[in-house]
Amino acid sequence: MEKNIAFIGLGSNLGGTEFDGPRGVLEAAISEMPNLGISVKKISPFYESAPVPVSDQPWFVNAVAMVETSLCARDLLHNLHEIEARLGRTRRIRWEARIIDLDIIAYGDLIVPTDGKWPGGAPKEMIIPHPRLHERLFVLKPLMDICSAWRHPALGVSVKELYGRVKKDGDQSLRPMTDK
Repeated sequence: MEKNIAFIGLGSNLGGTEFDGPRGVLEAAISEMPNLGISVKKISPFYESAPVPVSDQPWFVNAVAMVETSLCARDLLHNLHEIEARLGRTRRIRWEARIIDLDIIAYGDLIVPTDGKWPGGAPKEMIIPHPRLHERLFVLKPLMDICSAWRHPALGVSVKELYGRVKKDGDQSLRPMTDK
């Protein structure tokens, strides 16, 4: 079976009752991945980031994992949603505080949809690469930490260049997480 490399964005700003804060939730999600056909190869440092869009909710803890899997992209997304559900995620309101958020940032060089409408599409449609990754420091910095040579397959731009653009133009707060 063919193995594919994918990048998974991890985020949490609620710790729930079972976990030692948001970082504990992300560590639990990472430990669940091998049980569902997702082999974790690298994990970025953890970062704290202000909510996007700006709100009064707690700051997020974010990271990016490089994984290897024989799952197709749709099955990978399904398994990530299964991990979210196991850890207590319920989907109610877009951009609300959440115990866990697992997103496919990229899946090899796959571009979905393939009809030239990227990054459009219906809100529930799978879009790969993630349609807002190139706007988010909390995705770009950890991705750059673990794979500085990565290039966005739809935009043809390196992660370093994307990071530089957002860092220069944006005012998104991002800081390395120094403690557990």
